Amino acid sequence: MALKKKLLQLFCLSKKDSKKKGKSIDPLWGASAPHSSLSVTANKSHLDPCSSGTGNVLSMQKLKPECSSMVSSLTRTEHGTGSSDYMLFNQFDVVQDFSDHHYAKTSPGKATKDWVKAIQSEWNLLQKNLPESIYVRVYEDRIDLLRAAIVGPAGTPYHDGLFFFDVRFPSEYPKCPPKVYYHSGGLRLNPNLYESGKVCLSLLNTWWGNGCEKWGKSNSTMLQVLVSIQGLVLNDKPYFNEPGYKNTAKTTVGEKNSLAYNQTAFVLSCKTMLYSLRKPPKHFETLVARHFHERECAILDACSAYMSGAVVGSSAGSVARYACDKCFADFKKSLTLYTEHLKTEFAANRSRLLELERQASAVDEIVPVS
Repeated sequence: MALKKKLLQLFCLSKKDSKKKGKSIDPLWGASAPHSSLSVTANKSHLDPCSSGTGNVLSMQKLKPECSSMVSSLTRTEHGTGSSDYMLFNQFDVVQDFSDHHYAKTSPGKATKDWVKAIQSEWNLLQKNLPESIYVRVYEDRIDLLRAAIVGPAGTPYHDGLFFFDVRFPSEYPKCPPKVYYHSGGLRLNPNLYESGKVCLSLLNTWWGNGCEKWGKSNSTMLQVLVSIQGLVLNDKPYFNEPGYKNTAKTTVGEKNSLAYNQTAFVLSCKTMLYSLRKPPKHFETLVARHFHERECAILDACSAYMSGAVVGSSAGSVARYACDKCFADFKKSLTLYTEHLKTEFAANRSRLLELERQASAVDEIVPVS
């Protein structure tokens, strides 16, 4: 699997090891996000809910990494710009407005040469190596800030969802890890992602770990962090990320509790989809619109299958079924409600996309006056 290969390549490797070329892609990909279950075993025991750090941040004077000119030359497509290429969405791009970023009002402190060079390295690595299901925006006037969108992996209760994270590189970076905030909407859909936005991951030094499982200034990267969140946190059995529950894996009680947890996680993932559709984060409006337009049928089909008893995250044609108990009845009731809400938002999303197409066509038909 692509995600497993990426994780194996990233952990304990130098920032200089990758040679892959970057690219811009259309989010209308043909396949689902990569399945994460094969890569979960690497560090899952080191994922645990706990407090993540907070920090300070200042306005900077256009300290652009070296890749800025290259990235800026790529087509920047924003929701409602009227460009005939509005449907495209680059995986990595440099943008301007950071006003809704979680760390917008904090200060990066003194911008040293080594600090700027470290961030330049991160920009280049991300621009060239992002998996096709992770998207990043960095800020021209605030290079200490970054925002990422991660597509929930197939085969998990997070499939087809979009999950947003705000990142700050502190002035001590890369001696210390970046600060990461999850846009939770007040929901706890994973043991490692708090309602408050705290993210627990050994690579962020917010939970214990050994060797390269912890942050290392010479070999850890932001790319590792993002791929780890997708593959190790948003996994197929997140219940066992909870401290003390790992030992119950493959037991009757543990597996039953895991199934129930996945039901709750999927319902909360659907609720997160609604939040994203109603108020997409800045610079990701086009991604949200196009992603959910492309995936709406798959999402609604999954909801229907789960309400009929199919196990959350199971592959098409799976014979796995839920027992008809109170837990399933409550899950079915909640999912029925959110499925109706999703249908309404998907219809509104289609209308928005039709309007964008009309605007784009109108712009294309305008003939300049000589």
